[in-house]
Amino acid sequence: MRIVYLHQYFRTPSQSGGTRSYEMARRFVEAGHEVVMVTSDQDPAAGRGWRTWEIDGITVVSLAVPYDNTMSFARRLWAFFHFALLAGPKAWSLRPDVVLATSTPLTIIVPAVVAARGRRKPLVFEVRDLWPETPIALGALGNPVLRWLARRLERFAYRSSQRVVALSPDMADGVVDAGYPRERIRVIPNSSDVQDFAVDPAVGAAWRSGLPWPAEDPIVLYGGTLGHVNSVGWLAELAARTMDQSPIRYLVVGAGVEAPLIEARARELGVWEKNFLMRPPVPKREMPALLSASSVSCSLVAPLPALEANSANKVFDTFAAGRPVMINHRGWLAELIESSGAGLVLPHGDLDEAARLLVDFLGSSEATTSAARAAGELGRTTFDRDALAQELLDVLVSAAESRP
Repeated sequence: MRIVYLHQYFRTPSQSGGTRSYEMARRFVEAGHEVVMVTSDQDPAAGRGWRTWEIDGITVVSLAVPYDNTMSFARRLWAFFHFALLAGPKAWSLRPDVVLATSTPLTIIVPAVVAARGRRKPLVFEVRDLWPETPIALGALGNPVLRWLARRLERFAYRSSQRVVALSPDMADGVVDAGYPRERIRVIPNSSDVQDFAVDPAVGAAWRSGLPWPAEDPIVLYGGTLGHVNSVGWLAELAARTMDQSPIRYLVVGAGVEAPLIEARARELGVWEKNFLMRPPVPKREMPALLSASSVSCSLVAPLPALEANSANKVFDTFAAGRPVMINHRGWLAELIESSGAGLVLPHGDLDEAARLLVDFLGSSEATTSAARAAGELGRTTFDRDALAQELLDVLVSAAESRP
């Protein structure tokens, strides 16, 4: 069957960021299906209009729509709606057998509905974030009219979908709360690519040799976006708490609107270029080396309940690499880490206690070895990419075989 897959921010291993859509689509192609990815070129130098290219059997149709995390919320909204308005006719012209749309942004539902209803084909909607709860919680949607419109768009998205795929149990609960029947929801979380991340320790050692720190010092890695939701400045605060207690080092690899604020705070705290470093983002294919070089990898969010439902790619990449995971929030991931022993859950609101727990953890080879083993087991079993890609394909096949 022909799967028209809409993801405004599709990424490949040669780029930084999450590659879930690429990995899933590649496996759909290997299973004998045709996949056309409708996406955007975010580089301002990409030119104008649509272009078509191919990667690993996936036909990619992309529209030039500049975007990055440093833009204002208003400019990002314009990028969302610009793509939504133009992608609908393009997706319709591709004659899908089934439409798969993945958020964020939630506006991706607009072209998805145009293509699905216009061709009388089923639509499967994948929920990556509980939108609009997240921007409302962050204060980005302060206007009551915008909040009302966002809620209407959310309900329109669910009502228009034959099936909904949620990336976490907490997200599934949020979809049910919005009025969608639970029996039509499948939870398919982010996944682990063990074959890509299980690298020789020498690869990590080589990457680490470029850092100005002793080889034996433990490294806490944050690799990802430096946006408002990520609260990476919290890591600089933690670095200040542990600097006189332990040789723990903190490495932040990424970019985003909060990067200058994080640097300024690290300088103010006296940790900048001492036990706290920041480096620009790297392509996804380099992340195995960074994870191999680290002692623990962390995923962070601001202290807002709406963000605790997340299914961050970096957590599952850490599982794939067999490294302990550190997070600073509650929710389903906290419960998973605590029950499996795959890492450490730190209290966001108590930095002194967080510092104590981290120092104790990284000071115990028994604790870190046990957590690494548990994380690797989760990557190989519960979150294996091949198995979860097959689950998603089963949802698409089931939708395609039923009446839209």
